[in-house]
Amino acid sequence: MKIIILGAGQVGRSVAYNLINESNEITVVDMDSDVLQDLKDRLDIQTVQGNATHPDILMQAGVDDADMLIAVTDTDEVNMVACQVAYTLFRTPTKIARVRSVEYLRYPELFSSEALPIDVLISPEQLVTQYIQRLIENPGALQVLDFAGGKVRLVGVKVYYGGLLVGKTLSEIQKYIPEVELRVAAIFRRGKPVIPTGDTTIEADDELFLISARENIPAIIKELRPLDKPAKRIIIAGGGSIGKRLAIALESKYSVKIIERDEPRTHEISEVLNKTLVLKGDAADEDLLQEENVEETDLFIGVTNDDEANILSAMLAKRMGAKRVMSLINRPAYVDLVQAGEEIDIAISPQQTTIGTLLAHVRLGDVVMVHSLRRGAAEAIEAVAHGDPSSSKVVGRTVGEIKLPKGTTIGAIVRENEVLMAHHDVVIKSDDHVILFLVDKKRIPEVEKLFQVGLVFF
Repeated sequence: MKIIILGAGQVGRSVAYNLINESNEITVVDMDSDVLQDLKDRLDIQTVQGNATHPDILMQAGVDDADMLIAVTDTDEVNMVACQVAYTLFRTPTKIARVRSVEYLRYPELFSSEALPIDVLISPEQLVTQYIQRLIENPGALQVLDFAGGKVRLVGVKVYYGGLLVGKTLSEIQKYIPEVELRVAAIFRRGKPVIPTGDTTIEADDELFLISARENIPAIIKELRPLDKPAKRIIIAGGGSIGKRLAIALESKYSVKIIERDEPRTHEISEVLNKTLVLKGDAADEDLLQEENVEETDLFIGVTNDDEANILSAMLAKRMGAKRVMSLINRPAYVDLVQAGEEIDIAISPQQTTIGTLLAHVRLGDVVMVHSLRRGAAEAIEAVAHGDPSSSKVVGRTVGEIKLPKGTTIGAIVRENEVLMAHHDVVIKSDDHVILFLVDKKRIPEVEKLFQVGLVFF
């Protein structure tokens, strides 16, 4: 697929890194020649320096025969105009735009072929906010991802010493949690993937990825680790776009405080928040945290625009007694570094949270959802089965009969409103939503081929 990425910032670079390994032809457009040169030195891509809204710059990038345009510059207006130009002059088939401003997003009628022809809107701030909300709703989970419109949930959980299932095999799980059906999609042990079989024994410190119906998740987590108490008191460090959105979403259910350094910004957000206490100050100020009783805080969330500030304030809050801390971290190297320690409970990568929405539109076959896991090393995919036994490699076959690539497992099947765990004798039907887990992203093309329908079907 020929893809043009507009913007070589954090999101644009992350998209390029994820797509270049999947036999795509990538061209990146940006105003900064140094950033482009650095990207070109690292990846086998083409680059064009210039204004992403100018037709001649887009033509240099090859927009006239591109399959997809991904506009992820830091400016909403540039992204929107670039999509308009690509559609009007070049009829680019798929146009994806990053739009951050709520003032635009609240008017969906703006984004149509009759107005601004954008096929897919992405708001990283909105996606990160929703992601953090799911983590808050499921205390103890490292990652919480929804499929099939929220009917199925995939959670990553670290198994703690003393848990009921430590030392038990996967085939024994149903004995200990008889009231719910679940599947272990993958296990990561000391950072390495372990392909789950019935004989696999669960060990303390294993990171398990489990799939079940959404309502079953709290009961499952409870059996794997001491259940964290639901959060009541939350401190948010940073009153930017994500911090404000988060406070708006949480303030009706929780006691929320925001710490923001910029005085005009504190006044601005205090006008739109009803119950949240807005404080002017530095979230890494020990005296301020002490005054705000951080030791009684259930959850501290660092979401400023500065990685170092998020990391340091979260670490300080943890040492001062905050029960759980999360930190928003843009740099992938920082995410790995923080995850290796124990001071910060969850490191949140905006790029990995956003990339899944993009990948769903790049995958071949009918892929409706993609979630990037383990900092991009693994993926969970929701694919729709089409056709019949003569035209499809999955329809009419049992889960056990499907020849899955190595390291790939089927976790669940959603059939209309019914959630089925992927036991070996379950037969895949046309229009089923199949949720797969891949520990090796190199196998993605093989999975895509499984869900592509043969010519007989047409």
